[in-house]
Amino acid sequence: MATEPQGVPVTAAEVYPGEPEAELGRSLKARHVSMIAIGGIIGAGLFVGSSASIANAGPAVILSYALAGSIVLLVMRMLSELAVAIPGIQSFPEFSRIGLGHWAGFLSGWLYWYFWVVVVAIEAIAGAVILRNWIDLPVWMIGVALMGLLTAINLMSTRSYGEFEFWFSSLKVAGIVAFIAIAGAYALGLTSGTGPTFGNLTAHGGFAPNGGAAVLAATTSVIFALVGAEIATIAAAESAEPSRTVARMTSTVAVRIRIFYVLSVLLIVSVVPWTKIVPGTSPFATALSVMGIPGAATIMNVIVLVAVLSCLNSGLYVTSRVLFTLAARGDAPQALVSVNSRKVPVRAILIASLFSYVALAASVLSPELVFSFLVNASGALMLIVYLMIAASQIRMRRHFEKTAPEHLSIRVWLFPWLSYVTVAAICFILTAMAVTPKVSSEFWSSIAITLFFLALFLIFRRGKASTQEPLA
Repeated sequence: MATEPQGVPVTAAEVYPGEPEAELGRSLKARHVSMIAIGGIIGAGLFVGSSASIANAGPAVILSYALAGSIVLLVMRMLSELAVAIPGIQSFPEFSRIGLGHWAGFLSGWLYWYFWVVVVAIEAIAGAVILRNWIDLPVWMIGVALMGLLTAINLMSTRSYGEFEFWFSSLKVAGIVAFIAIAGAYALGLTSGTGPTFGNLTAHGGFAPNGGAAVLAATTSVIFALVGAEIATIAAAESAEPSRTVARMTSTVAVRIRIFYVLSVLLIVSVVPWTKIVPGTSPFATALSVMGIPGAATIMNVIVLVAVLSCLNSGLYVTSRVLFTLAARGDAPQALVSVNSRKVPVRAILIASLFSYVALAASVLSPELVFSFLVNASGALMLIVYLMIAASQIRMRRHFEKTAPEHLSIRVWLFPWLSYVTVAAICFILTAMAVTPKVSSEFWSSIAITLFFLALFLIFRRGKASTQEPLA
């Protein structure tokens, strides 16, 4: 039974009494965690994936990004509160275990692991496709090389992962800031030669040419581009002051989302008529070409490659840490609860990368069947994980309000109403996915994977789980 807090914040050791906790390193600094948060937000989903959303919703896609960003922001605030109230948790899906029970920790942990295993394979392919322009080798071979290189970086030390991610993210931020400055000057008429270009927001069928339904539909795809900021809460566990680092990091997530997503997309649809945006082609490259920037395609290829490598680097990191924590709770082979002299979970990293290699092989051997299912099945998983986190936060906050209100130093705004709004918004998006023909296959495939892991829990872990019960 989890212990009740008695005047001091409850810790991971109190939640899991008697269970050994293998120690990871504490080599990450605040600057690493901060840039990891940025790196999780800025990826190929922004630089390339935003083209499809713009083509579907028109200029009103700005509202889609604002809505999706608000949901992710609220989830991050929930994670902040939980991380401060219960220090020592090494993987954020564990909050579901504490709030809802052992089944929820098992399910959210494995769903999150599965999601990133598939993402790693996807990013390896995306990076290989870009490098194929300069390296005359098969895509699969380049993909394997990229995964091997970044696996080696993760095996070196946690600090090496953080350092590489710091510089990857710094390059992405520099690219975004430069784009905003260039596009902003053009949209304001300072460099366009024809005056301000904000008329493009309404000149081609209106601000929402395909109606409000298209804006809501675009939100279902936009939200997945914003997934990744939560990686920083896992990385913070390997910093010197995890709780303080998480608190400081999440307070700036809202600003980052608005600047890097909403503002950059606003400038794109201001500079370029939305009707000229081609799905699958970087809208940033299109905007740079319209503004007469030489070598626009090459510039964006380099930036997208950096974004892909950053996501690949973080994906390998987060899958290993989640697997490590699952093993520590008895939900994965105990041999994975092992670290080397540098406090790196080598076995967990190798196993996580192995399954990504399997997914990569599926993209070559069975792209239309096996790999297509793997990708579709990851479509709604993060929303399901977020939903469990939100439900856990609501239950656990009720618990702390009764037992130790002083522990709630970070508060989700207007609790419980915004927490309920978050749950309702996630349920709405899941429902929209289920009834939207273009993405319904992703929803039902994700449900199939969720039921698969739930069945595994019932078969292998029910009755064998620790005696830990939810706090709430």
